[in-house]
Amino acid sequence: MDPRDLAVRNATYALFVERGAAPTPGQVAEAVAGHAVEEVEEAWRRLHDAHALVLVDRDGPAELLMANPFAAQPTNFRVQADGRGWDANCAWDAFGVCAALGVDGRIETSCPDCGDDLTVEVRDQRPVDDDLLFHCLVPASRWWDNIAFT
Repeated sequence: MDPRDLAVRNATYALFVERGAAPTPGQVAEAVAGHAVEEVEEAWRRLHDAHALVLVDRDGPAELLMANPFAAQPTNFRVQADGRGWDANCAWDAFGVCAALGVDGRIETSCPDCGDDLTVEVRDQRPVDDDLLFHCLVPASRWWDNIAFT
C-alpha cells in the first residue's frame, strides 16, 4: 500500500471513529493535506481492491459501504462505547469495534433465530456472559467472496 493511500485509509478510519458515521470523499480530502476529492476517490477504489475498505459499488460513485468493523449504514448490530455509537457489519465486527477502539462497550442486536432483543456487554475485550454462542454460516475463508452478504 502506497503512503498516500495509507494516509487516506487512516484519515477515513479516524473520521469514521470521530463522527460515528462514514465520511465523504470531500471530508477525507479536507483531513489529508495535499489530496483532492478525486484522489481520495481513486485511493478508495484501490483500498477496496485491497480489501482495506468496501465501497457500495467499486465502479460507481465513491461511497463507503464499510470500513471494517464499521458499517456505513444502519445495521442490526449497534455498538455503544466510549460515550458514542457505531453500527457494525455483523456480530463479529461488533466485537471488533470495541477491540479497535480498545474500550469496553455494549452491543445491541437481536437473536437471528427468535428475534428477541439481545444486549451483550463487553468488558476487557470479552463478553461478560460466557454462555453466548456465535455461529457463522459462511466459513471465514469465504467471507470476501461476498463480504456484504457475509
